[in-house]
Amino acid sequence: MKPASTRIITPIIIVAALGYFVDIYDILLFGIVRTASLVDLGITGDANRNAGEFLISMQMYGMLLGGILWGVLGDKRGRLSVLFGSIFLYSIANIANGMVSSIGAYAVFRFLAGVGLAGELGAGITLVTESMPKEKRGYGTLIVASVGLTGAIVANLVYQMFGDWRLCYYAGGVLGLLLLFLRMSVKESMMYKEVEQSDHSRGNFFSLFTHRERFVKYMRCILIGIPLWFLVGVLITFAPEFAKALGVIGADQITAGEAIAWSYGGLVLGDIFTGLLSQYLKSRKKVMLIFLLFNLGIVLVYLNAFGISSDMFYLLTMVMGFSVGYWVIFVTIAAEQFGTNIRSTVTTTVPNFVRGSLPIIIIMYQFFRDKTFDGNILHASMVVAVILAAIALASLWKLKETFSTDLDYVEST
Repeated sequence: MKPASTRIITPIIIVAALGYFVDIYDILLFGIVRTASLVDLGITGDANRNAGEFLISMQMYGMLLGGILWGVLGDKRGRLSVLFGSIFLYSIANIANGMVSSIGAYAVFRFLAGVGLAGELGAGITLVTESMPKEKRGYGTLIVASVGLTGAIVANLVYQMFGDWRLCYYAGGVLGLLLLFLRMSVKESMMYKEVEQSDHSRGNFFSLFTHRERFVKYMRCILIGIPLWFLVGVLITFAPEFAKALGVIGADQITAGEAIAWSYGGLVLGDIFTGLLSQYLKSRKKVMLIFLLFNLGIVLVYLNAFGISSDMFYLLTMVMGFSVGYWVIFVTIAAEQFGTNIRSTVTTTVPNFVRGSLPIIIIMYQFFRDKTFDGNILHASMVVAVILAAIALASLWKLKETFSTDLDYVEST
């Protein structure tokens, strides 16, 4: 099958990139407005931290469920149906988040937002990888991820500009609804259209668990990404607490919003670098290996950076963000490992299972923090970082190289 023309590919990349931009804006917005929104709802002190951990877990549970829902729908009904449905749901949920007046309502709408947010990246990456020439598709996914990840920076800027957490949620919802109009210019993947007209089973999620080799490969695709969400969901989201534990000069001025903005600025640079490096080395695995090791090293530096200035602290968060710039490579690997009839299911569920692993990671972190190290968040984080890095490296070892792999095939189910 011939690759799609530039006239068809360009709108796909633009819409996928902007969709991911709004996706990341909302995913990270809670971390940015967490303290202010909970204080406004009357929750302070340790209760604020505990409520924050609960709400971010609810969001990730939603993403876990949404990953399966949208992934299967993308293979059964098409990639475009997911692009429309997911953005509509999380836009409405975002607006509703700005109207909450209780923790219960906040939790419900963070969960629904998580369900909606789960579909955007997988559908976009699937469309891009199926539409571009196999030797160049890394450039397409690079653009999608790099543009999308700037959503975290914009989320912080919007909060700094308005200073009102409710308005930030409204802005995200409106941006999402506006994006729906751009979807009219996007056409369905030709690979998917061919499979749709065949007799092959599509979107069979359980087929990932009934074939041993396929299941092991699927789990490896998930496990290589988990260090990233420990970094984002714990080390960066709770940066103010880590700054105090490290005795950072000016720790009281450290905010989660600034830490997220700096780290995602680094992540954008990391995504660009890893994408280009992957094209240069003609390898996904080599780049993943380099950055998984780099990530572990810089996390250990961060957790031992006692008494540094607030400027150096923010610089460290940026370098940490750069160290997990393998996100674009990670998602591309997942898309390239499986056939067209379950590709959307895999590409959508894998990143969302990684995101959805955050509650488990938080439980692990809390166990070491509270039961093993008597409240010491630094020692607990070091142990968790080493464990997750070891799991990711072991999983990467057995994955096949997928650079320039032909994707025009189906899985037997």
